[in-house]
Amino acid sequence: MIITASLLATVSGASLLYLQQAKFGKKPSGKRLERLKQSKNFVDGAFQNLSNTPALTEGYNYAKVASELMFNKKERRTPKQAIPNVKTNLINLPKHENVLVWFGHSSYFLQIEGISILVDPVFSGNESPIPGSVKSFKGADAYQVSDLPEIDLLLISHDHYDHLDYETIRQIKPKIKSIICGLGVGEHFEHWGYDAKIIHEKDWNEKVEINHKLIIHTAPARHFSGRSFKRNNTLWLSFILKTPTLNLYLGGDSGYDSHFAEIGKEFGPFDLAILENGQYDEKWKYIHMQPAEVLQASKDLGAKRLFPVHSSKFKLANHAWDEPLSKISQLNQNKETELVTPKIGELVNLSNPKQVFTAWWESIK
Repeated sequence: MIITASLLATVSGASLLYLQQAKFGKKPSGKRLERLKQSKNFVDGAFQNLSNTPALTEGYNYAKVASELMFNKKERRTPKQAIPNVKTNLINLPKHENVLVWFGHSSYFLQIEGISILVDPVFSGNESPIPGSVKSFKGADAYQVSDLPEIDLLLISHDHYDHLDYETIRQIKPKIKSIICGLGVGEHFEHWGYDAKIIHEKDWNEKVEINHKLIIHTAPARHFSGRSFKRNNTLWLSFILKTPTLNLYLGGDSGYDSHFAEIGKEFGPFDLAILENGQYDEKWKYIHMQPAEVLQASKDLGAKRLFPVHSSKFKLANHAWDEPLSKISQLNQNKETELVTPKIGELVNLSNPKQVFTAWWESIK
C-alpha cells in the first residue's frame, strides 16, 4: 500500500509539473475571465453549445475509446508513401490574386483583397503536447514558418493542439500583425508573449471590419475546447469572410447541427465553405461530422464549392488515412457539390469556380 501510494504521488507530482510548461497555455483570469462570464454562451462555469453535445456518443466510454485508438490494428491509418505536395512561393504572390494554400489538416493560408490571412497553423510536425506522440505524415510538412510572408490576420478557431500549436505560434510571432480568436483564447497568446493590443477575442455573432473591403463575422460551431483537464473555458468559433466579390465560410471543427442552416440563411450563399471532414468516428459523432454530414452542411450553407479539410496530416481516428477524401468523393459522385481537393501547397484560385482538382490520394498506398 505504501509503495502504491508513493508511486501514485510521484506520477501525480510529475504530471502536475509537466502541465506547468508554457505549451499548455493559461486559463482565463482577471478582466478576461470577467468578460467571458458576461457571455450568454458561458453557463455554469463553461461555454456551452447551442444543442446538447455529449463528448462521446451514448453507449461508449473513454476507456474503450482510448484502448481502440492505441491498440486498434486497422490497416492504412498511416500512408506508406509520402503525401504529395506542391511548393508555392507565398512570399511573392501577386497582391491582386485571391488565393488559398492548404498546409494539410486544418491549416491554410488565404490572400484576399491583398490581405494575408493564416488559419489554425500547425508547422511543428506534432499534434500533441507530448513530443513525437502524434507525428505528421511524411510529405505533409512541406511548409515551415520561414515560408510565410507577413501575416495581416491570424484566425484561430479554437485552442486544441491540432489548431493552436505552441511551437508554431511562438515562431510566427514576428510575422503576426493581428489576431482574431474566441473568448478566453487570448490568455494563451499573452502568456506566450503576444501584445494584448493585437489580440481580438470574440463571442459568437460579432462583426470585425478589417477595412472597407473585408468584413469578418464570428459564428457558432458545435465542438469544445481545452488544453489540459479543464474543458470549455475558452470559446470555439467559425468565421464568415465577406469581400465585395467573395463570401467564404470557415467552419473550424464542428459536429452537424442546425447552425449551418441558420448561418446559410443569414449570410449565404457562399462561394466556398471550408468544413472539417476527417478524424471522425461514430463514437464522437456530436463533435465531428461524418462525410455525409459534411455534404449536408455544405448544402445547408448554400455553398457553391466545398473544401473538405481536417485530414491528410495526422492520425487521430481509426479510419484509413484517405477515407475522408475518398468517401466524400464517392458520396458526391453525381457532383451535386463542387469539391475543392488540392494537394498540400497547391494554389487554389478563389476567383475561379471552374478550377479542376485531381483525386491525388488515389495514387498513394
